[in-house]
Amino acid sequence: MKFCVIGLGRLGYQLATGLAEQGMEVMAVDSNEAIIASIRDHVTQAICMRITDEASLRSIGIEEIDTVIVAVGENFSQSILITVLLKKLKVKRIITRAINNIHKEILKLVGADEVILPEQQVGIALADRLSTPFTDLSRVSSDFSVGQFTTPQKFVGKTVADLDIYQKYNVKFIGIKKGDEIVTTARDYIITEDDKIILAGKNTDLYKITKL
Repeated sequence: MKFCVIGLGRLGYQLATGLAEQGMEVMAVDSNEAIIASIRDHVTQAICMRITDEASLRSIGIEEIDTVIVAVGENFSQSILITVLLKKLKVKRIITRAINNIHKEILKLVGADEVILPEQQVGIALADRLSTPFTDLSRVSSDFSVGQFTTPQKFVGKTVADLDIYQKYNVKFIGIKKGDEIVTTARDYIITEDDKIILAGKNTDLYKITKL
């Protein structure tokens, strides 16, 4: 899969190098020569350019890219311009960074397939981690999450079937984490004290489990 990251601030730089580390083909674009020089050895292609029109995008072969991430920082007008141009060129998938919810709505209107608010998302994740007993929590929506937490003592020594978690607590048993490895389990698996249980469900139901 081919990716292009336009704008190599902290977000764009990490996205570009992270995708490359995952084996993706990555084109990194920025107008800062020093940043391009620093990332050149970590991505497939690094281009020093300021995107101003269709011609500049065509010149780097943007139409061959599967996903373009517009990670331009505070220059919102530049983000809109690039998003509009990408939509006009029929790029398959456009992900654009916004700096607030109003900008997010505008970017969706002009053609972004997905809009991210990194600062907001980091803040929500930190609030979740600080305010809940879960050792890890990932939101799927505002009221549905996948969470990992220490096994309640009353679960220890019982099989997954014995727990019957869905019927009793309205949450889905996904698996367990042993050390750094996450594994699925059969219904006859016996829960141990060292297991971290991974569950999915509505936040209100998940919180009830932590009270056991």
